[in-house]
Amino acid sequence: MIQDVKFADIQVGDKASMSKTVTEYDVYTFAGLTGDFNPVHVNAEFAKTSMFKERIAHGMLSAGFISAVLGTTLPGANTIYMGQELAFKAPVKIGDTVTATVEVIEKIEAKNRLIFRTFVTNQEGTIVIDGKATVMKK
Repeated sequence: MIQDVKFADIQVGDKASMSKTVTEYDVYTFAGLTGDFNPVHVNAEFAKTSMFKERIAHGMLSAGFISAVLGTTLPGANTIYMGQELAFKAPVKIGDTVTATVEVIEKIEAKNRLIFRTFVTNQEGTIVIDGKATVMKK
């Protein structure tokens, strides 16, 4: 269910998250949608020779889960995504369960803007993506 949290009801410190297990299907679908067929994502033999020693998911696939939280949960419907800073800290492997979390760190009343700390962790609690997002809430 998509939520629609009113700007007036949002407070600094509010948090929301979602979890998803990343599948082989997700990786191939993302590659097909974006055209990013980097062999470290789609070729197991190539990936064995990489620094990761196995295939990994696209970083932007995991970053997309941040967008899902912002657009469906907090703030939810009528959210305009204005910017995102990302730092990729660790790989996401096929079969990992990642949790994308957003936390309000600043509220700019005059412009209906919110600044979020955004991060994604894996099932071990390791931060795989860390960042900051700016949104406008209509």
